[in-house]
Amino acid sequence: MKTSAGPTADDRVLVYTRVVSLCIVPFLVAGFVILYLFPQHTARLWAWPLHPTMTAMVLASAYLGGAYFFVRAAVERRWHVLSPGFLSVTLFATLLGVATVLQWNKFTHDSPAFWIWSALYFTAPLLVLGAWLANRRYADPASGDLVAPAVRAAVTAIGVLALIQGAAMFISPSTFLDVWPWTLTPLSCRTLAAVCCLGGAGIGIWSDPRWSTLRRMLEVEILMVGSILLATLRAHDQLDSSKPLAWPLLVGFSLLFFASIIVWSRHSLHRRRTLDHPAPIA
Repeated sequence: MKTSAGPTADDRVLVYTRVVSLCIVPFLVAGFVILYLFPQHTARLWAWPLHPTMTAMVLASAYLGGAYFFVRAAVERRWHVLSPGFLSVTLFATLLGVATVLQWNKFTHDSPAFWIWSALYFTAPLLVLGAWLANRRYADPASGDLVAPAVRAAVTAIGVLALIQGAAMFISPSTFLDVWPWTLTPLSCRTLAAVCCLGGAGIGIWSDPRWSTLRRMLEVEILMVGSILLATLRAHDQLDSSKPLAWPLLVGFSLLFFASIIVWSRHSLHRRRTLDHPAPIA
């Protein structure tokens, strides 16, 4: 008696995954444009008033990184490149959906932006997680161009720290209101907590230490963290350097940004040299 063969581990990206990615992109682009270019108008253009503008621009930076990720996901051929990102986006969207319920009275309920926000964060976790579950059946084992063990350990550690910070900020926002370098509310703190949890994608490199997986993470991170650092220059008058977390956050993000550029550049240059000058066949 013949048994049906299971899914082939050919690392394909399903059409469903591509469609979900393309559907998400316009919302992320719109969010970035509103929050980064017009952060002072969130009372009129967004689901709730975001003050000061620094919080709006941090969320916008996450949207910019997400837009880049999902545009690339729509044309990507290898699922393993996308897998950690889909899980971290699921967590990000889930946390924002929960924050919406917990802080329901803080939103502008008669605004079209609020209903778009609610529809997005009540459905996106299911859609993105569904894409991950459907596609993971076709994932192939990690092999090929693996990153160095030290890089693997460092990226994993950063991912764990990002999740711990995000969890602490989401569970107990009041703990961070007096130590954060700019003014926060419980809702904005939980929003930033969701942004922090995006860094949890780094944990995926522990189980899949391929350079192709890390490269996409670094590209998204460079874009996102670079935008946050630029936002600190735009909103420098909103930052209180005397707050306990002011300098640790600034130094930490700066180190993360430049370290990511260095790792990305070195690996990309090494790979280019390898392709241009392949090892001779014995």
